[in-house]
Amino acid sequence: MTMKTILIPSEQHEMFGSILATAELFARRFDSYMEGLAAWPSFASFVAVDPMGAAAIPRDTWQDAELANKTRAAFESFMKERGIAAAGTPRKGLSYGWSEGEPVADSFVASRGRVFDITVVGRPSSTSASPRMSTLEAALFESGRPILIAPPQPPTSLGDNVVIAWNQSSETARTVALAMPILAKAKQVTVLTIEGGIVPGPTGRELADMLTVNGIAANELTKSSDGASTGQAILANAAELGADLIVKGAYTQSRIRQMIFGGATSHLLWATELPIFMAN
Repeated sequence: MTMKTILIPSEQHEMFGSILATAELFARRFDSYMEGLAAWPSFASFVAVDPMGAAAIPRDTWQDAELANKTRAAFESFMKERGIAAAGTPRKGLSYGWSEGEPVADSFVASRGRVFDITVVGRPSSTSASPRMSTLEAALFESGRPILIAPPQPPTSLGDNVVIAWNQSSETARTVALAMPILAKAKQVTVLTIEGGIVPGPTGRELADMLTVNGIAANELTKSSDGASTGQAILANAAELGADLIVKGAYTQSRIRQMIFGGATSHLLWATELPIFMAN
């Protein structure tokens, strides 16, 4: 099993460069094909309503096309600067391509992602100049595939030193299974368990033992949260270990509960400075 196809929903925002750099690092590990796709907010999120009446003001499709062309130019310029070739037919090896057509909404990003091994998105922010949570959640919940979350600053390495944020849940178990190609290439793998941030299930020691059977020399580490939230403790320990990637299952608690009370997934999505491999 490997990760040969990568989808990159593309928008002109302040994190686009970091998303591309994160995708490139991942692609070089697996000699992968990367495809850019112009992505826009859903229709309802940006169609204005005429204040003098009930009619919606039509989108400016010419402007959409112009922005898509600029996004594509930035995407292709990045690839060429890195010496990455445009894909031929069939698509093989480290290469890139672009999905033709008008910008698409988040629902189509998720649909398109179903035929890719992974989708790369940016860490969301509440500002309009940053990646949108709606794109991340569409890819995470509707594609059926894992996502890779890029941090605000471009990483210098990815997948050499991996921390598995193990909470003993089925969500994280599935994520670990999907991450096996990454773990197999890693130089260091740590199964990190935060006390108090777990559900009933196999321990971190048990997971590390099974990874070893698969040829992955994993270490086990159980740490106290020291008064911090589970999400804060995961990020602090990952940074202390020098990790360049976190593997984490998404939303063991319900999303609504996490929105109200907080949770490890929510904290990581909004606060991480490291790339995160995530699935649900």
